[in-house]
Amino acid sequence: MSKGYKITRTIILSVIVLLALLAFTLFTASGALKKAEYLDPWKRDYAKQFEDPRLQLVAHGLLAANSHNLQPWKIRLDQQNPLLFYLYTDSERLAPESDPLARQTLVSQGTFLEYMRIAGEQLGYPAEITLFPDGEYDEQHLSESMERKPVAKITLSKANPRRDPLYEFMFLPDTNRMAYRADEVTPAQIRKLSATDTEQDLILSFLNGNEDIKKFGVYGVEGTEIETGLQRMNDESARIFRSNEYQKNKYRFGFSFEGQGTTGWKKHLLQGLITLIPSLNNEEAAAKLAVQTARTAASHTPAYALVLSKDNSRTSQVKAGMLYSRLILAAHEEGLVMQPLSQVLEEYPEMREAYGRIHREYASPGETIQFLIRLGRPTRETPLSMRREAVDLIRE
Repeated sequence: MSKGYKITRTIILSVIVLLALLAFTLFTASGALKKAEYLDPWKRDYAKQFEDPRLQLVAHGLLAANSHNLQPWKIRLDQQNPLLFYLYTDSERLAPESDPLARQTLVSQGTFLEYMRIAGEQLGYPAEITLFPDGEYDEQHLSESMERKPVAKITLSKANPRRDPLYEFMFLPDTNRMAYRADEVTPAQIRKLSATDTEQDLILSFLNGNEDIKKFGVYGVEGTEIETGLQRMNDESARIFRSNEYQKNKYRFGFSFEGQGTTGWKKHLLQGLITLIPSLNNEEAAAKLAVQTARTAASHTPAYALVLSKDNSRTSQVKAGMLYSRLILAAHEEGLVMQPLSQVLEEYPEMREAYGRIHREYASPGETIQFLIRLGRPTRETPLSMRREAVDLIRE
């Protein structure tokens, strides 16, 4: 064996060892071997650990779609009546920069309530939901009002379980930001989805004409460009970004690489790199990725849906969220996925012109667009997102 061959083999072995050490370091930093406790609430038997039927329903409600995955829900259990409880907005889980009027936060209360309502029918504890039993918020003292006034009073009764076909789809991811297939959303599917709107003061419409698809795609990209171009918005998002498994298990809310559809070894590679070298997750790179994702989505969307309310009261916002939950579950039943395009509907000064333009085009005077939604068949599955424990929502 020649001396040169031995040297070459030694170099190759050294490179292999270094690469293995690098991979081990990255995957360790990512927490690749850590149990993903933040996914436990998605298990179908998760709610069964609770004897209290109220907690069983809460365990289902926390799977609902919600703004920024902040999970802004707080529950107070009545101490005298074991079938009575209240939902409050958690004023410590707001997004004041991107959602300064807390409209998206109140919509998120509705998504939670509807998941609980559906679960209640399925489990034999139908829920009577009374919105704002003590009146709507004092907008001049919003945070204080959120602490004092419940969004809803929920009264359960005991009945025979009644199968709800939408229940089975509660355990699927609620948002798919990937490209959708070119298949049309059929008239039969649109009729099925339209039936989810049971509120007289809400309007659900579907648009799949080429002109509307093009316009909505432009709005989606424009809203993303505006939002990601603002330092305070990027700072707000950065504060709730969880870069590895350790952080996801600790906080169990906010953003992560899964939201971009990143899974498997690639996810752990990125998590490890960002954990070891935080500067790699720089604002410019994140903004560029968000805009590119928005452009890809815009060119791969066969239909959109709009949810409008006839006013913009807190009650209407909550009802819009309840409708959204029914809509996403019915979409799953049809093999469809959805993504709400929230940016262009946000209410801060830099978005005012785009917000006004989309309302002039698609809403009548006095109406508010609560949701602009992409709709179609997925090209890729999307991962589940972080969820807190049900008991973490309980407050005295």
